[in-house]
Amino acid sequence: MQIDLNADLGEGGAFDRELLALVSSANISCGAHAGDHSTIALAISIAREQGVRIGAHPSYPDRENFGRLAMQLPIASLRQHILAQLRYVRDLASEHEITLSHIKPHGALYNQLGQDEQLAQAFIQIVQEFDPTLPIVGLAGGVLLKLAQEKGLQTISEVFADRRYQSNGELLPRSAAKAVIEDTDEAVAQSLEVIKTGAIRSIEGHRIAVRADTLCIHGDSKIALTFAQTLRKRLEQEGVMIRALSTAR
Repeated sequence: MQIDLNADLGEGGAFDRELLALVSSANISCGAHAGDHSTIALAISIAREQGVRIGAHPSYPDRENFGRLAMQLPIASLRQHILAQLRYVRDLASEHEITLSHIKPHGALYNQLGQDEQLAQAFIQIVQEFDPTLPIVGLAGGVLLKLAQEKGLQTISEVFADRRYQSNGELLPRSAAKAVIEDTDEAVAQSLEVIKTGAIRSIEGHRIAVRADTLCIHGDSKIALTFAQTLRKRLEQEGVMIRALSTAR
């Protein structure tokens, strides 16, 4: 058994250096929702030192809400914002002699791309314009990955260690009281179930079949480091190898 373990970093969180010693992939903020040039460059530099694969983590231009507020941008405007973010992180990574390995949208954009076919098609076209060889990371079972595969793009199916799911396979909205799993034992159990059985339990108790190529932990909480340390230790105790994907689907 093996799994890619990823975290969203470069956002100005307190534990980027420590988390980069625990994960196998990192999604680097492009500055639109959080972080600045200094925090983004530092995360890239540490990732290179640790041999961690990095990807671009573009977002709606919404620092006030950490990119977690759904927006309805015109497609032309969305294209302009996303391409600018991708180019910024690509160029900064190049300065540190490291290349991007994937693209993972952030926050509300990520969630909408998992549901909205028109938006997903537009995002896919943006990725194709930027670099069609880069895999797209998205919600397991979501619309974005389905359409990207149909277009011949590589995809990486993601499950969250610390989020609860609805019976339709979508994440429970953050506005819900139980959206985030704060109990480490529960998060570990959820992670092991999806790795071992290919399924996850919804908040209603239903079993949902999912493909997990990569497992995400959030790096912006106060308990992020303790959570990541415990999760990695428990996964390894169960015989799960933590390693970056050598190929994408």
